[in-house]
Formats: sequence, C-alpha cells, structure tokens
Amino acid sequence: MLVSVTGGTGFLGLHSVAAMVRGGHRVRMLVRDPQAAERALGLLAVDPAAVDLVVGDVTDEGGAARAVRGADAVLHAAGVYSFDSRRNAEMRRTNERGTELVLAAARRSGADPVVHVSSIVALLPSPGRPLGEHSPVGRPRDTYMATKAAAERIARGHQRDGAPVVISYPPALLGPQDPGPGDQNARLRNALRGLMPIWPLGGFPVGDVRDTAQLHARLLTAPRAGADRHFGPGRHLSTRQYVRTLREVTGRRLPAAFLPARAMLPVGTLAGLLQRGWPWHIPAEYGAVYTCACAAPVDPAASTGGLTPRPTADTMADTVRWLYGQGKLTTRQAGVLARDKDGSRAR
Repeated sequence: MLVSVTGGTGFLGLHSVAAMVRGGHRVRMLVRDPQAAERALGLLAVDPAAVDLVVGDVTDEGGAARAVRGADAVLHAAGVYSFDSRRNAEMRRTNERGTELVLAAARRSGADPVVHVSSIVALLPSPGRPLGEHSPVGRPRDTYMATKAAAERIARGHQRDGAPVVISYPPALLGPQDPGPGDQNARLRNALRGLMPIWPLGGFPVGDVRDTAQLHARLLTAPRAGADRHFGPGRHLSTRQYVRTLREVTGRRLPAAFLPARAMLPVGTLAGLLQRGWPWHIPAEYGAVYTCACAAPVDPAASTGGLTPRPTADTMADTVRWLYGQGKLTTRQAGVLARDKDGSRAR
C-alpha cells in the first residue's frame, strides 16, 4: 500500500511513518525541507528506499494535490502543536486551512482510508463527561485547541458526507526519538530543569508516541465500523500523578506546588501576552493550564485499535534516557537514569 503522509517530520508523524514502513507499506511524505526530512528519518533508521519525498506545504493547494495523487491511503498528521502565543497565526493557517486542503485533495484522489490526526483537546471542554467517539466537538478558549476543534469539524463534515475519513485522537505524547523536541517532551524537560515549580491541579491524558504510531499503522487496514473515531492509547493522569511518576523514575525530589487550575488561568493569560514580545519561551502557558482545568478521561469502552498503553513510568524513563543521551539534560537533571547503561552520554 502507498500511504501519503503529511507532517511526517514531526514527532508523531515520524513514528507513524516508521510503523508503516515496518508494516510493509511504502510511504510518500509531503515535506518543506528534504534534508530535514532525511535527518528525521535517520533518527528511527527508516529505510530511505521505502520513502519518497514530495516538496510542498499543506497550506498550498497544489502541494496537497501532488502529495496524495495516486496514494492508496493518506495520513494527515501535519499540524502546529504549541501553546506559544507567538505561533497563533501559524496554527490557524496550518491546522485549519491545511486540514481543509489535504482532506479535500485526499477525497478527490480516491484514497481509502484518509486518517486525520485530531487531538483530545478538540473535544474540550468536557467537564465531568468521559470522552468517546460520539463526544461533541468542543469550543475551547485557547488558540491551539480552537484550531484543532475547527479541523475536527472539517473532518467530521467529510464523514457525514460518507467519505472514508477516519479520525484519531492522540493523548499528550512522550517518548524518545523526537526531532523537536516537541511540546510535551519539552515540558517534561523543563520540569527536570526546575523551570516548573508550580503546577495546576487537574489532569490530562498521557501516552507513548510509539503506541499511537502503531494505532495509525493499524487503521490503514482495519475494518471500519461505527463513527470511525479512535483514541490513542494512554492514561488520564492528574498533575500530581505526573510529577510523582517523574520523581519515581528519576529518583529526584522535584519540589512542586499545586494550585487550582482556574485560579492560575489569569497567570497563563498574562504570560501569553508577555510572550508575544519576549524572545524566550515562558513555561506558564494558558492552554496548558486550561487543559488541566477542563480535560476529562477517555471512556474505557472507546476504541484504541485493540492496543493497550505501555506503562507511563516506562515511557517517561525512555524519554529521559533519550533526552540525556542527546545532551538535553545534565547528569543531575536525569537523576538515576543518567547511570543507566542506555544513557549514551556522561558528564
């Protein structure tokens, strides 16, 4: 099967490409920078002979059409995942307009299935209600979350028309071999660097990028049924559980204070305003706090493609080892994992 992939140089897209190639599929990637794409594929030792690169952008109608032409299936994983207010315009352009162009082009090309990578945040706020395949699209106040909700409406519109669109909802993803590092791995790194001493109460879903990548590979050939909406394997963790698990795997104390999430929202709003004129990233993000305030667990009956999430402690440990091996954490910051034989770097 020839699978056209957008966003293949991102964290989840890259791991999904690797899972598809392992499954015997050929992949065509829409990329802006072929050299960056080759470096990303090298992180996971993906056979370059199994991947074709098409230069273009998801926000360009011609590029989207070239990418999906003749493909048996499409994985639309391109998107800007960030709570950084400096990227608001980029998020609207890529997450909304890009989804509109790619799904329309994929539908015209006759690809089946067309897998749209949404996000659990597209279904928020959902206070007190478990998330499932029939959850309504949310109307969140954060820009990133709102753009994912807008993209979700586009994908569901194609589903209502009978198009073979399948939607996946990844949780917050951690894991190794991150070409970014992306938002979640950066947040974990910031916690270990002591940049996040205050956390909002509440929680959010956490999963391993390798599990959701495997889900995407399965969806290419899975029989379709119901609403064709599937959740990436993960677990809903409170912020206390998240920090506790990070303490356990690193052996570090990681002092932290926990405050009501809604009480911290004004701080997130102020940080977002300051961020627009501040050159360095401010870890206090409105969207992250807002997610903790309104996230809900996933219904245990919701589809995860038959996959069971790996233990969160294993995912965190693998992530910390990888960050340490890449020189993104010091020996002290990595804690006991710096002494692990898989930590390839020492200081």
